[in-house]
Amino acid sequence: MTDVWSRRAFLSAAGGGALLLGAPAARAGAVPADGTHDAMRAVWRGLFLGGDVPAGAEPFRSRLADLGGLSAGWGSAMAPAPGSLWPDLGYGADPEMMMQSYYRLRTMAEAYLRPGTGLAGDPGLRSDLLTGLDHLHADVYHAGQVRYGNWYCWQIGAPQALLDLCVLLYEELSASQLAGFCAAVDHFVPDSVVGSYSGTSTGANRVDLCRVLALRGVVGGDSAKIALARDALTPVFPYVTAGDGLYRDGSFVQHTWVPYTGTYGAVLLGGLGMLFALLKGTAWQVTDPGAQIAFDAVERAWAPFLFNGLVMDGVSGRAVSRGLMVADPRQVQQDDHARGHAVLAAILLLAQGASPSERARWRALVKGWMARDYYSRPLADASLPLSSLARLAEAESDTSVTALPEPVGHRLFASMDRATHRRPGWAASLSMASKRIAHYETGNGENLRGWHTGSGMLSWWGATYGNGQYSDAFWPTVDPYRLPGTTVSRKVLADGAGGDWGASRPDAAWVGGTTDGEFASLGQHLRGLGSTLTARKSWFFLDDTIVCLGAGIRCSDGTVVETVVDNRNLGAAGTHALT
Repeated sequence: MTDVWSRRAFLSAAGGGALLLGAPAARAGAVPADGTHDAMRAVWRGLFLGGDVPAGAEPFRSRLADLGGLSAGWGSAMAPAPGSLWPDLGYGADPEMMMQSYYRLRTMAEAYLRPGTGLAGDPGLRSDLLTGLDHLHADVYHAGQVRYGNWYCWQIGAPQALLDLCVLLYEELSASQLAGFCAAVDHFVPDSVVGSYSGTSTGANRVDLCRVLALRGVVGGDSAKIALARDALTPVFPYVTAGDGLYRDGSFVQHTWVPYTGTYGAVLLGGLGMLFALLKGTAWQVTDPGAQIAFDAVERAWAPFLFNGLVMDGVSGRAVSRGLMVADPRQVQQDDHARGHAVLAAILLLAQGASPSERARWRALVKGWMARDYYSRPLADASLPLSSLARLAEAESDTSVTALPEPVGHRLFASMDRATHRRPGWAASLSMASKRIAHYETGNGENLRGWHTGSGMLSWWGATYGNGQYSDAFWPTVDPYRLPGTTVSRKVLADGAGGDWGASRPDAAWVGGTTDGEFASLGQHLRGLGSTLTARKSWFFLDDTIVCLGAGIRCSDGTVVETVVDNRNLGAAGTHALT
């Protein structure tokens, strides 16, 4: 990657942001005389916006027009009042709405900067943005405010959006505004949040917190904050043997007990990619040799769970229950393909800091996954931010890159009770549970009936068929007691049974198996969630077959036990013939 201090790199990064509108130079005195933080702001703006996008070409033309229309509507609807900036986002009792308010402002700032939205440089939009920032600061997000509700909103979601806004609108903000915003971030995200690698400061969350600290340093000209952010990444890199993080076998766990390669893992990849690029060529460049573990993880941890552009649900935790998000104005369906596209974009972002050979191979892998995603074309994914869309479009159009085929082989992720089996023409994923790994995760009211995900759920896809099997409203419509491949008691369970955040772990240690890298033999001592069910389940993953066996299936409470061979989503026009 070109050093960020070369003239070409600086202009390229800034071309996605500050130079889009011919913005004036940063004010004297806001940063050190050498312009270090000015340049870093330009780099971040370029990363956030994804550089110049072809505004007149699809899919960008439509997306930019939509961005402009959405932002104009939000500007018209803005009605600052105690407890809200918009009437539909009252945050008096729920900080999620405060966070979403900052997200809206950030989207509006993007419309203000991007040609093609119809609002680039619009004075009315500028006024709305400044009004919104000042109102949220005065009313809720300021030094001295007592935190309430979900910690994430105060320490990651809102400050990330606020600091992005400070970078995007830096030339429009006064010194006193910037100082006040930085003081608010310091109040809610003090240096102590990275004082120990524990609690909510591990794995992807730690990377998110480091992003806040680094950008706070850039915006406020505080070099010590940037150094702290870099140093606080160090515990993220080493392989772990318990709890959150990357394991030597390629497992990725978050919330101590939950396989999370597909969602928190994407956040970790993208966050590291942004920070590596921001710090490269500066006095705070990441030089820790442990960072190579993150690069190695692209093929050790992420690639095995990607298939034809989707990321397998067995490693997406409670996110599988998300469909249409209340706060999403576009009401875009969330599914395994949308999550997969986010992972692909994160890989391309991380590739900017990788070695030339790694970068070339990853781009070829991503190009292949994009080409094969016939069910949900990545460049038509309205859930992707424009910056991710730009990275994917650039990789797809790069004629120097030849798409690679799907990897073939078996991977056993013993540390998170997961396995993938990939053969020419199809792939499968197995989800189990043990003392190490929860049956499922619920939390924040999500995934309340995911009870039996770890009871041997076996998912599979064909190369040219069935790729929408778990995408087309599968999770809200499937019988939660009859997930494919599972052996379960029909005992009625309460929503959220077993407890939040991965508390539902069975007292079973005999879960795992052995593999030669091509075929595998796996077993699970199954103990039912909230029931007396016990069983021994085995799977033999072969060339063109998966042999599934069950033995010692017992339940002493008189409840019916079922083993579900498969449970297929036929779709709106599907036939019911079983062959």
